[in-house]
Amino acid sequence: MNTWLKKDLKYIWHPYTQMAHCRKFPPILIEKAKGIKLFDAEGRWYYDTISSWWCNVHGHNHPAIKKAIKNQLDCLEHVLFSGFTHRPAIQLSEKLISLAPGRLTKVFFSDNGSTSVEIALKLSFQYWRNIGNTAKTRFISLDRGYHGDTVGTMSVSGVDLFNKLFQPLLFSGYKVPTPYCYRCPMGKERASCVVDCIKPLEKLLTEKSKKICGMILEPMVLGAGGMIVYPKEYLARAASLCKKFNVHLILDEVATGFGRTGKMFACEHAGNLTPDFLCLSKGITAGYLPFGATLTTDEVYRAFCDEHDSQKTFYHGHTYTANPLACAAALASLEVFEKNRVLDKVNQVIPFFHNRLQGFRELPLVGDVRQLGLIGALELVENKKTKKALDSGKRLGYKIYEQGLKKRLVLRPMGNIIYFFLPLCVKKSELHDILKRSYRVIEAQGIKI
Repeated sequence: MNTWLKKDLKYIWHPYTQMAHCRKFPPILIEKAKGIKLFDAEGRWYYDTISSWWCNVHGHNHPAIKKAIKNQLDCLEHVLFSGFTHRPAIQLSEKLISLAPGRLTKVFFSDNGSTSVEIALKLSFQYWRNIGNTAKTRFISLDRGYHGDTVGTMSVSGVDLFNKLFQPLLFSGYKVPTPYCYRCPMGKERASCVVDCIKPLEKLLTEKSKKICGMILEPMVLGAGGMIVYPKEYLARAASLCKKFNVHLILDEVATGFGRTGKMFACEHAGNLTPDFLCLSKGITAGYLPFGATLTTDEVYRAFCDEHDSQKTFYHGHTYTANPLACAAALASLEVFEKNRVLDKVNQVIPFFHNRLQGFRELPLVGDVRQLGLIGALELVENKKTKKALDSGKRLGYKIYEQGLKKRLVLRPMGNIIYFFLPLCVKKSELHDILKRSYRVIEAQGIKI
């Protein structure tokens, strides 16, 4: 075993990883990256088909983003953001507000996706307190949603694998059924869908809205819940209900923001939504540095502005809030979007991707194919007619991951979901190669089962 890997196993605890398994299957030592490829210490390369956990946007080693970080490093690497400010943060705030949907006007910076969501939850809760409404203390979320790994964000998530153990630590709230078209919570076939799955939310708001601060959801695509792509009509109606019943709409675009779905923000698919909070991270710096941002409205902001003795201040912050290097990376990424007409180019590639992805439906293991933008998912099943789920004990998803590595693919599964979360710089030729290799890997497993 490589000396570096021996040291890794001696000292490091990896996330979402059973470390006992690493003794037999150690992590891959990556030395460098370029475009959509990763290169390991042995000289092998792999397609980064999941954008290094959904954050890489324009490809690895992008010259414009590297240059921006280096230039900023020569001026200012970091300064506390309470009582001080700097130009990159001001420029980035202005830019984000210009791009954001609805009437968002203020930016609160942090350093990752979980914190961007946690800030939205705390701001929403304190807003109601600040205006004298102490009855609103709960949040609504989807039963398959995922919003982070802090105690607060786990409380509004519904992925048991990630948070079941920690239930005693979590605050209570309300869960509503996920608009999961392949496994409809209302028991209907997709062809007859009229978005009846919105009814439980409408009923809950009718009965409990006076107790509810806000509703949080991932617009259009539930990431860690299984890359579930749901109808834009559900999102639009959920937003309308939140407005009708006077509860905040919190949109978690940590994964779906910055072009992933073919639009800058996924919520744009549902028309002119007006969220009260927009949570951003991952792709905000194109995957180069940790960063987070929570956008909100003037109405929310004004509820916190008062004399010091009023105790309406938002007492929340992070050491690396608005880090100048991360701000510079984010600004450079947004400039790449504009100069290179990234969204226009992406939307030329998306139809090709969707068309080729549909070809996976013919495989015996593939029960459902879903996609939006450059996000795609294959749900593997035991029986296509009954939609019976695969036996988790067979760990077929992990076997596909192992075989994928041999085919130079990073096909990291989520249970029985094999997914693609591609960098926006991917070319048609690369897409063709990725999907061809992936098809062969999954086809071979279908023969064995």
